[in-house]
Amino acid sequence: MSEETRSDTYAELAAVGPYGVRPGHALITMVEPHPGHEHSYNRWYEDDHYYAGAMAMPWMYAGRRWVATRELQLLRVPEKSAVARPVTTGCYLSTYWITEGRYDDHMKWTVGINKRLNRDARVHQERTHVFTAFQDHAATVYRDGAAGPRDFHALDHPYAGLVLQVVDADGPRERDALLDRLCRGELPRRLAGSPAAMVTAFRPTPLPGDRMTYVKQVEGVDTRLTLLWFLEEDPRTCWTEHFADLEALGGNDGGRVELVAPFIPTVPGTDRYVDELR
Repeated sequence: MSEETRSDTYAELAAVGPYGVRPGHALITMVEPHPGHEHSYNRWYEDDHYYAGAMAMPWMYAGRRWVATRELQLLRVPEKSAVARPVTTGCYLSTYWITEGRYDDHMKWTVGINKRLNRDARVHQERTHVFTAFQDHAATVYRDGAAGPRDFHALDHPYAGLVLQVVDADGPRERDALLDRLCRGELPRRLAGSPAAMVTAFRPTPLPGDRMTYVKQVEGVDTRLTLLWFLEEDPRTCWTEHFADLEALGGNDGGRVELVAPFIPTVPGTDRYVDELR
């Protein structure tokens, strides 16, 4: 067995390189199952792909799935989104943390394993990737300072909701300036007194050239920010008061909000919410 799996190599790999807990990178992927295939897609992802195509991989140490029922989809803005067309597209979201400094190592594995899964007919084809990108961690802003869970806990802590927000700047320098202004002003202001415990900000990175053909290349690599708002309440109960105007975030600082999309967590191992997608 050792020769077949090269088990001896694992001891060598474990002895070198970064192995902290900071989420230096993330995989953020929003997907739309094709009509009529919602149940089969969910079962494939729950029973196979979440593990074989994600959590079983080296350096991907935390993950969580989220879902947008039709009620949640209808809360999204803006109506004309550069990310989702129409804006209601993409009812499932998966988020994963990757150890800082291990992006290249993880990518070699993920490309290899997804080619193998595809070859072995373990990839569900009746789906569309709406917004799928590996991303580099840029900043985390906390509502309660040093109290409460940290960003590396975020995908394991039982948060009741998540808001995915995508903001575009005019250029790379403008993006850096926008991020700085948001972290120093707008994000702390909005977090204060809200049900959101933290916001994590990421910069998308290009997908490798040997990626699977059904995943389109990432847009806005030099200009885009992806924000994840982790909520302690169901977004439906606090949307109007705290998040309905997120479309305006960054507008005075040179940013264009291209998507604000609320989600709630899936219940692992179940088909809960599948019948509420359409």
